[in-house]
Amino acid sequence: MSDEKREKPKRSSRREQTDFWRAWRQERRRLWEEMGDPPPGPHGRHQHGPPSFPPRKQARHWRQFFHDFMGDWPEDHWAFSGRRFNPWRQGKDDFNPFVASILSKGGGLLPLLVLQMLTEKPRYGNEVMEHIAAATKGQWMANPGAIYPLMTMLETQGLISGEWEDPRKRTVRIYHLTETGEQELSRLIAIVRPKLEEAIEVMQQLAHNFNGGESEPPEIV
Repeated sequence: MSDEKREKPKRSSRREQTDFWRAWRQERRRLWEEMGDPPPGPHGRHQHGPPSFPPRKQARHWRQFFHDFMGDWPEDHWAFSGRRFNPWRQGKDDFNPFVASILSKGGGLLPLLVLQMLTEKPRYGNEVMEHIAAATKGQWMANPGAIYPLMTMLETQGLISGEWEDPRKRTVRIYHLTETGEQELSRLIAIVRPKLEEAIEVMQQLAHNFNGGESEPPEIV
């Protein structure tokens, strides 16, 4: 960004923080309060309407906070310069790259998640996106460019069927899980679920080790 200086900051007390995200949430709350916004709701999101705090300004503060803590901008840091972390460069502080890596294109879980949603009830595209945001606790936000091509592909495969809520206007399409889709989902779960549970165990072990724990697998509750 043009108003950011590309020089290393002096080491500050903020760089000594070990709980980076807690410190950032406190800083973000302070900034919101300065702007007269309502307190953020769950997962850092506002409870009442859009924030008056301009996204560009919040992005600038997020990037500066990261810079003060790490000594580099997100795009310049050796560990976070990869494309998986690109939203951090844009100031999207609520983005979780580890959740996104399994839900983004090629990640594998998004089609299963959509099919599983449709076992509960028929849904339209926007509702699918809202449900994904809730299911991931706001850590991954689906967009129309990812969801609608996926719905078209699943429909072409015969796994879901769609019908227009109003055939004349053709603005809202409701998707249902087909019998073929239900059978396919059952087979996919048989393959994926054990590997997902295995991945969770590995991630818990890594988090345990990073927290200074001994190299013994933590008990999975």
